[in-house]
Amino acid sequence: MLTGTTTPADEPRRSSTPLAAETVALAGTAREHLSFAERFPSSPRGARLARRLAVRHVEEWGYPPASDVSYAIALVVGELTANAVRHGRVPGRDFGLRLALDRAAGLLRVEVADAASAKRPPTTSPSSHPEGESGRGLFLVDALAVRWGTVARRPVGKTVWAEVSVEAATGL
Repeated sequence: MLTGTTTPADEPRRSSTPLAAETVALAGTAREHLSFAERFPSSPRGARLARRLAVRHVEEWGYPPASDVSYAIALVVGELTANAVRHGRVPGRDFGLRLALDRAAGLLRVEVADAASAKRPPTTSPSSHPEGESGRGLFLVDALAVRWGTVARRPVGKTVWAEVSVEAATGL
């Protein structure tokens, strides 16, 4: 089972240069546990790049771009990174994205870390006005994920995470 912990490497940094992508096979040749982590500039362009790289890694892990799993991950990553850029941006700090696939549990975990400690998402998906232009992102995350939540990071920031089933149909 995947844990809700983050490592110091997941923390946003002051540099705006993204780290090289790293894909790690944790379970030898069985490849039951795979992960990817990278930092991105806290900008709309960084959020788009994070979503594209997430889809690419999910494809490398056996879920093609036209699959329900890939669509669900693209939406979840898109929403969480957009929220990190819009609501969790701290000037001079990047946001971090981590994906972790646990084939045995049938889950793909998405973690987005930003440097804003004070701004936390609600504990349940918020309701938005039907004619409003925003406010549906966490509703989508709640619909697509098995579960989601937040974890405080030390010394500053938070990680918003969501776990998506890779076994069952997502209902897209």
